[in-house]
Amino acid sequence: MGPGGTGRVVLAVDTATDSVVTGVAELTGGSIADVRVLAERVVADHRRHAELLTTLIAESLAESGVSRSALDAVVIGCGPGPFTGLRVGMATGAAFADALGVPAYGVCSLDALAQEADAGSAASDVLVVTDARRREVYWGLYRNGERRRGPEVTAPAVVADELARDLADGVIGVAAGSASHLELVGWAGAPPRVRVPSVRGLVAAAAPGIMAGVAPEPLVPLYLRRPDAVEQKARKVGAKR
Repeated sequence: MGPGGTGRVVLAVDTATDSVVTGVAELTGGSIADVRVLAERVVADHRRHAELLTTLIAESLAESGVSRSALDAVVIGCGPGPFTGLRVGMATGAAFADALGVPAYGVCSLDALAQEADAGSAASDVLVVTDARRREVYWGLYRNGERRRGPEVTAPAVVADELARDLADGVIGVAAGSASHLELVGWAGAPPRVRVPSVRGLVAAAAPGIMAGVAPEPLVPLYLRRPDAVEQKARKVGAKR
């Protein structure tokens, strides 16, 4: 239970972007309005995910005044994201939950961005775009808090073609994610207020399941493309085809 005795205390972890995100929140209901962030750490350093994450978790727990034994659940951003960075957050979050004997809820990191951005209008969609590297982007499109397209990985020009009408008609009212990559897909609105998954957004994305006590699905990383590292045997088989 949370500090006030009515909610659930949740640790959130995400390493799907260049930033390491972690923190502690109290959840009292099934929406983002029911999430109260007790502590949060966000550090932009894609080269030190593994080095930073455990320390940032400890700092978040200390600042929030919450002991590890008081945690009711762990929420983990499952991407999409680069293989190396993403697996750091997922492995750490899963190990933490296992050690404490609490459920680990995996959420799409783009969902967390959309939750935090919140279009605020049933008539407007939310566009989320992040850097997938290799001149590609990860993206998703949301309406009324529900994902109606994505997550996908593709070239920005392809996304721009598919979204051209919605962007021109003003159907997409809010954008979140990487500002430079949003420009590449044709976004000309206000710069994104939300650029990386937040603790509030991550917890909100898992809130209905947590509050209902639903057993979480197995954690599945959203790489959306095959890793570059391939076993030598697999390379040889592929070459013969």
